[in-house]
Amino acid sequence: MEEEKFSRVKVESILSVVSSNPTEPGKIHKFSFLDQSMGLHTIHVVFYYRSNPFKDGPMSSDLDNLRVSLSRVLDEYPIVTGRLTRGPDGDWQVKCNDAGVRMLQASVRTTLDEWLRSADASEERDLTVWEDMPLDPSFWSPFRIQINNFKCGGLGIGLSCSHMHADITSATMLIKSWTQVHRGQPLTHSPIFHLPSTNYSSQTNFSTSSLYYSPNNITPQKMGTATIKFSASAINKCLSQVQTLCPNATPFDVLVALFWSRIAQWQQSDLKRSVSICMDSRNQGHHPPIPYSYFGNALHFSLLTVDADKLLSGELGQVSDYIHRHIAGLNFSSVVTKEGSEGPLRIYGPRLTCINAEHMGDAEMYGAEFNKGERPVHVSYHVGNVEGEGLIIVMPLAEAGLGRTVTLVLPDQQIAKLCKDQVLLDLDPTMLVSGRR
Repeated sequence: MEEEKFSRVKVESILSVVSSNPTEPGKIHKFSFLDQSMGLHTIHVVFYYRSNPFKDGPMSSDLDNLRVSLSRVLDEYPIVTGRLTRGPDGDWQVKCNDAGVRMLQASVRTTLDEWLRSADASEERDLTVWEDMPLDPSFWSPFRIQINNFKCGGLGIGLSCSHMHADITSATMLIKSWTQVHRGQPLTHSPIFHLPSTNYSSQTNFSTSSLYYSPNNITPQKMGTATIKFSASAINKCLSQVQTLCPNATPFDVLVALFWSRIAQWQQSDLKRSVSICMDSRNQGHHPPIPYSYFGNALHFSLLTVDADKLLSGELGQVSDYIHRHIAGLNFSSVVTKEGSEGPLRIYGPRLTCINAEHMGDAEMYGAEFNKGERPVHVSYHVGNVEGEGLIIVMPLAEAGLGRTVTLVLPDQQIAKLCKDQVLLDLDPTMLVSGRR
């Protein structure tokens, strides 16, 4: 029998936090088609801080300080405190009944620095405790916030939620809004939840024949996770290498090109190779536009396909140019019709999926300061229920500049090979929380 793994995270208390002002009775939030399609997936975010911004006396005071500012910010987010129910058409919707957000407080039996050096992916999930949605979710909290106290006095704030409710930009916006309310500041982005009927949110569907699959189309396999930091000098080195063939390359272009070309070596020898590119659609030229403050799913997925021999034999600059030209030519206002079977889709992983999170950076991820000047030292993002070819997330480092963090969810054998790959090691990366899931 496999020995049960010892967890360094111990949950000390569980409670619910409601908004400070009751939600108006009978309020219903209807999910868009894109929201509904995310039903198989979850979002998990951890903000790591050097010190506890809520610490003021005993642990009970921590909770009091937490609940006051969180209750106030929840006034602005009625769908966060609501509960899932089926609408007349059978689709999921949110009954905004202010049932509250589940909050957990936990202690971590190590320091923050030691955790970032030694924790694996399954341990990091312990910082964002998640329960699968029950058959009857009428009393189940789709949002969970866990406050993790490290031995050194550091803090990890973990947020888990259903992907139907929010994408990673929205999840980040919720935490950023909490920090602003805690500091007595006006919200930079007061959330909006509905867009005009002519907008992407209500019209966009997916082509399941080319990008996405139902759960039965995926052969289960063991997946691994790694988080890798690349310094600004490492990214500069890559950009210099591709300057001739792709002079306007971005860090996202070169990192996707780097990992895609390395991973392609270990895949079956198909004539064509494809990657799914996921971009945030906010402020991307929609008519009418999708504002940054939209809370929900505002993602654009597109498929880039190249000849296998070009991918495997091409220079980094050539592959970067394929990616750069593809993104530059995207039509974010396009509407794609759905094909294939009804029911939940697996959006992430059937094809290798690359999420561009570069837009959040200094202003959002690392601007989430509960106390002035105390920025997160690291922010971690994970998408739940990823299978198939896997997922790559590219996001900024805490230090302003070209440095990037890359989170990988790939078949276990590929993770092991990448961590030993000399091309990657030549960039002198830093490995953070990693390991098998």
